[in-house]
Amino acid sequence: MIIRDGHIHTPFCPHGSADTLASYCEQAISLGLKTITFAEHAPLPAGFSDPTPNQDSAMAASDLNAYLQETRAIKKEYAHALDVLIGLEVDYIFGYEAETKALLNEVGPSLDDSILSVHFLKVGSHYRCIDYSPEEFAAIAADLGSTNALYALYYDTVLASICADLGPYKPKRIGHITLCKKFQKLYQAEQSFGQEIGAILAAIHENGLQLDYNYAGLTKPYCGESYPPKEIALQAKTMGIPLVYGSDAHSAAGLRMF
Repeated sequence: MIIRDGHIHTPFCPHGSADTLASYCEQAISLGLKTITFAEHAPLPAGFSDPTPNQDSAMAASDLNAYLQETRAIKKEYAHALDVLIGLEVDYIFGYEAETKALLNEVGPSLDDSILSVHFLKVGSHYRCIDYSPEEFAAIAADLGSTNALYALYYDTVLASICADLGPYKPKRIGHITLCKKFQKLYQAEQSFGQEIGAILAAIHENGLQLDYNYAGLTKPYCGESYPPKEIALQAKTMGIPLVYGSDAHSAAGLRMF
């Protein structure tokens, strides 16, 4: 029985909904959850320009204090019925480790929980967002030479995130490690990448980290499976890696069990 959802977004997400923190809490209680983590997209590192058209991938730096204040307040308000953890989903961006470490050193003491995820890849001299749209995914794959090459770069970047020195407040959970499969029904890789996945799981285990068992992929029309899929989750469990269910909800209604 699932009693914890470790990956929930908030009205501070510029590409999410305006649903209130309280509405998420009420939905969690109705589902029988005991613990939730609000894990809003952390502000992108200083000097990094969001490559998405609307530049709406993450919370604005100017909203961070308000986010912390409001999550503290809701944590207190619902303490009688729900354990609310204050967290962030932090982007690992290759080449911006120092800036990310600085952000974590600043905000880390205020957090109960956090997730480290890869959404952006460095392609040549530019950064690209792999999960923005099928069209952008296809364009990135074309620039790299193939879907296989995109997957390979994604998994290499996930492995780099696990091994990166991001300081004492580095997130303890690695997010959606197979996000590159979001559009797999349109653009399939010709390899299984089992060796790369194995290296990622080994690094998670060696570093004492958790794995985000993210169910958002089941709601995506061109994916149809969790991130990671069940067989990889079972492999991780066999290795002793803690799995934390995450709905990755961007609305109160999106907070659900599968």
